[in-house]
Amino acid sequence: MLGATVHGSNVEVRVWAPAQKKLVLRLWRKGDPNPHDFSMPRLGSADFGPADFGEIEDADTFVRTVEARPGDRYAFVIDDRPLPDPVSRLLPEGVHGPAEIVDPADFEWTDDRWRGLPLSDYVIYELHIGTFTPEGTLDAAIRRLPYLRDLGVTVVELMPVNAFPGRHNWGYDGVGLYAVQASYGGPGALRRFVNAAHEHGLAVVQDVNYNHLGNEGNYLRQFGPYFTPRHNTPWGEAVNYDDEGSKQVRAFVVENTLYWLREYHMDGLRLDAVQTIRDDSALHIVQEIAERAHDFAHEVNRNICIIAETDENDARYIRDYHVDAVWSDDFHHVVHALLTGENLGYYQDFHDPRLLVRALNEGWAFQGEMFNFWRDIRGTSPAGIPLPANVICIQNHDQVGNRALGERLTSLVPFGARKAATALLLLAPHTPLLFMGQEYDERAPFQFFTDYGDPALQKGVSEGRRREFADFDWNEVPDPQDRATFERSRLTWQNQPRNLEMLEWVRKLLLLRREYIMHGPRTCRAVWGGDKILQMDVAGEEATVRVEIAFHRYFMPEGAGWRTVLSAAQDDFATRVMLFSEPRRNS
Repeated sequence: MLGATVHGSNVEVRVWAPAQKKLVLRLWRKGDPNPHDFSMPRLGSADFGPADFGEIEDADTFVRTVEARPGDRYAFVIDDRPLPDPVSRLLPEGVHGPAEIVDPADFEWTDDRWRGLPLSDYVIYELHIGTFTPEGTLDAAIRRLPYLRDLGVTVVELMPVNAFPGRHNWGYDGVGLYAVQASYGGPGALRRFVNAAHEHGLAVVQDVNYNHLGNEGNYLRQFGPYFTPRHNTPWGEAVNYDDEGSKQVRAFVVENTLYWLREYHMDGLRLDAVQTIRDDSALHIVQEIAERAHDFAHEVNRNICIIAETDENDARYIRDYHVDAVWSDDFHHVVHALLTGENLGYYQDFHDPRLLVRALNEGWAFQGEMFNFWRDIRGTSPAGIPLPANVICIQNHDQVGNRALGERLTSLVPFGARKAATALLLLAPHTPLLFMGQEYDERAPFQFFTDYGDPALQKGVSEGRRREFADFDWNEVPDPQDRATFERSRLTWQNQPRNLEMLEWVRKLLLLRREYIMHGPRTCRAVWGGDKILQMDVAGEEATVRVEIAFHRYFMPEGAGWRTVLSAAQDDFATRVMLFSEPRRNS
């Protein structure tokens, strides 16, 4: 394997670097203030004989074994400058500094009996480690795991934890795909977090970026053709999945997938914005990732889910590429547009409540129709795709944080509307996702924040954010580089009466989901009435669950055989959850 591998008192260091004719390994041993330099021969050179062609290795792989131990640090000297290893496990001095040698065998796992969860059991809770707790660390987040278990969620989805520039970042500017952010606690803390989550019966899904890497601290071009001008993306040149040298780049990414599953016992991965991945290969990189992950799951006898984020409504990801689920935005967009009345950007296409009915019944609303925001056709038929393969939400990091002010629904719609939307979300047959703090009506915004050290990037991200929201007063758009923007985005963990009321509402809904929906046939029949009542019937194992939402405070009588188990009427919104538990006739 590439990177630093511990063998007793020695460490073997390997790096793929076709861009370099020669390479020097610089080592800093603990307690020794002087660095030590070692030349690195290539595989296939006179030192090694014929090249050992592996999945990520060829004659452009440099290797050296030295006397070293975990905790020592190393870098590769290129043009008289020490650069971090592309396969660093830890960058304790930041993305510009040397890597620290880590031995994954040092951690003692206690989750031998854990087999993961099937997708049908997923209730996802998305969180950002840096803002989830006051401390902003993985160890602090461990203390909240019993709370999440008791809430009724089953899966924790971590926003990216790989190394990023500065002290705080969303994580999508990461440059060290293999390095766990040092300020979060590093590799040891991530292993402790996953191990503790499994002890509490919670699965962990890691959010990963294979569509782009950040700018600051991105030294991959000094090593090899990791990017290609063959394709353009919103971030510039595409990751090289189909151009010269792409075999090794693909292996670098696929091995990263397996790294999270193998070394950190992750239960799944969320692939960020796969619609921006450019790959004309016969085997698309998303398919290769999914298939290799599932092969690994079979080898270790664990449930592992690969979830793709995409706005395409494209069935090929599930049918052809074999991912387990996709983020389905239509549910969010139509709920948001109906409740807020917003009609800018993509919300302009989502004001017809019949689109909500279609998203509930079929998975997504746009299935090949004209999408005005794109001025193009959007979507394909979701026929045959099970509803749990659609991950839905009413809030997530993108839909909150990509707003100019990062407001949550708590600041945008009435309390009764939030209760109604939450009932639809948590009792729909799809796979629901809660964004951290949503369960207790967190009022703090979640804003876009960065901490670049490069002056050009500092200026670019601040001015770019203001240009993106030119319709707002410049003084209103938070500066991503201002530490106050990050501090405002921390959860406050408020426990006022309204917070506790929403928290109890969520707990009761998730209890109903667990009792009547989670293990049932998971079919949905939603209708929109002319009297402004949305009705959703979900067939469970022992009962049919009906959610009724009135865009006023009036309901018709229950009807024979139905009994109300949960209700709320506030702010001109009424929500009622009913059960029909008489034996159903076979069709």
